[in-house]
Amino acid sequence: MNADLNMTYVTLGGHVEIHRYRYLYFVIMLTAYILLICFNVSIICLIVIHKNLHEPMYIFIAALLLNSLLFSTNIHPKLLIDFLSDKQIVSYQACLFQVFMFYFLSSSELLLLSAMAYDRYVSICKPLQYPAIMTTTTVSLLLCFAWLVPACYVVVPIALNINSKLCSFTLKGIFCNNSLNKLFCVTSNELSIYGVIVLLNLGLLPMLFILFTYTKIIIIAFQSCGDVRRKAVQTCLPHLLVLINYSVLITYDVVIVKLESDFPKTARFVMTLQIITYNPLCNPIIYGLKMKEISKHLKRLLRHMK
Repeated sequence: MNADLNMTYVTLGGHVEIHRYRYLYFVIMLTAYILLICFNVSIICLIVIHKNLHEPMYIFIAALLLNSLLFSTNIHPKLLIDFLSDKQIVSYQACLFQVFMFYFLSSSELLLLSAMAYDRYVSICKPLQYPAIMTTTTVSLLLCFAWLVPACYVVVPIALNINSKLCSFTLKGIFCNNSLNKLFCVTSNELSIYGVIVLLNLGLLPMLFILFTYTKIIIIAFQSCGDVRRKAVQTCLPHLLVLINYSVLITYDVVIVKLESDFPKTARFVMTLQIITYNPLCNPIIYGLKMKEISKHLKRLLRHMK
């Protein structure tokens, strides 16, 4: 590429043996993408169609799966194109947009999990007050908060970096993430501090809130009768499994940015493919199998299809 293109395009240098295994990579990731679309859309449609699923808990599940679907669509189509391309490049503007969507949707997922934890807390610990607290207005406000607040936080560094000068044009990854900061000629201390604040507000605080909420639920459940304990396990276990999956994604993203020079390229490539696929693929499976009402409608749908 000439100098003009170098100023505009970024090379994604995290691929391994792509010329030899491009078709294998493509088939595996295309299959995974099709499956996660089918799984997520199926659960979302079940929740939309069946009126007995029009409850806050299931609305939050549908929002979470929609969030996962958008997260995958932000990464997988470009990834599939790169597998079949001779050069794995992306325009700087498109790279910034992918960074925005990646962290916006990642943060939204954690806030949606926080809203779900609050919903379970009210349902199990304050059952008589549940209808008065978890109204349609409350659910709508929580959903708006989960999507608008991360967007406002994440858009600030993206907007400030639009005209930043690049001194390097090779990203050590297969999609655009926080590693993009290593390509800038000058790193802003103010933006670094802002990034820490965002991580605390959108990462640490919601995580602490979720842990506190589920701790309270567990204490109340074990002090109550068997029905309450059973309800707590049936409704909270899927959320905890999804939270664990999400924590792995965030931990990997933070660690890989810090240790990318010391981390083997092949291991980083394989783990990245797993991480970006595992969570969106497993979320609908967890809820489809573990949530009783969703599982019931899903089994009925499968019998009808047969």
